[in-house]
Amino acid sequence: MVIPPERVERGSQRFRAADRVRDARDYGRSRANGRRVSSGVLAAEITSTGNRSRLGLVVSRKVGDAVTRNRVKRQIREWFRCNPAALASGADLVVIPRRQAAALETRALWGELDALIARGLRR
Repeated sequence: MVIPPERVERGSQRFRAADRVRDARDYGRSRANGRRVSSGVLAAEITSTGNRSRLGLVVSRKVGDAVTRNRVKRQIREWFRCNPAALASGADLVVIPRRQAAALETRALWGELDALIARGLRR
């Protein structure tokens, strides 16, 4: 279930360090062992870890300038924070936005993420 961006509760629900893929070994493990799914806007690698679900972002300069890249990252982090049941517990999700992601509004980007994750978990 997708929560529309304008209906998301604000407050103390932070995107904590424990929710992030931070280590280069984890990114490498996701690259080597993860299920890769992609669309025209996003690519994702989903790796089962057995721990809590975490999010990693790889946003290249092809997406846009620093302001644009940070906006895309904020939108993806917010989707992850607001949709904790989207991933099976214990999965690392590494999202790689493509150039077209910068042109999408939040609602459209969230829809792309939902479709991408549904395809990735279906396999």
